[in-house]
Amino acid sequence: MSALPETPWSRRIDGWVRRIGDAVSWIWGLLLLVIVSNVVLRYVFGRGFIEFEELQWHLYAVGFLTGLSYCYESDTHVRVDVVRERLPIRHQAWLEFYGVLLLLVPFIALIVIYGVPFAYAAWRSDEISQSPGGLSHRWLIKSMLPLAFALLGLATLSRLSRLSALLFGSGPRAERR
Repeated sequence: MSALPETPWSRRIDGWVRRIGDAVSWIWGLLLLVIVSNVVLRYVFGRGFIEFEELQWHLYAVGFLTGLSYCYESDTHVRVDVVRERLPIRHQAWLEFYGVLLLLVPFIALIVIYGVPFAYAAWRSDEISQSPGGLSHRWLIKSMLPLAFALLGLATLSRLSRLSALLFGSGPRAERR
């Protein structure tokens, strides 16, 4: 829904989310390099490294988790628009407003609330991989869960401010269909 008006809050937060997403986007190239290296080492030289496999999972997790907020901010996430796209813009906004408040915000809150102790426990115990030769500092990747969802929470608050501006008139009105 690109017709949403911007608010001072959304401009600041959206810019921040975009910068973080742009900065982390290099991780996909690094992931590709690690995957290709792992395949070459395994199938050409007959030597596999568990560290590379775990690094692949970690890089993918960082890219995917960070990408959630980036996609939501830029409105490029997947939607099932069978009904929604045929609705007038204000109805679309109401549908998204209630969906965000009733589904997305509680889900983000649960992930952050339970993710922080999850990561903290890994940090306190200095958790490492159970695989021989696996990566240490497991708390780093576990910390990405609450951090990424906190970033998604900020992107969600930005989106709510934009939806509110359209629905409640606290900013320029978007055109109606």
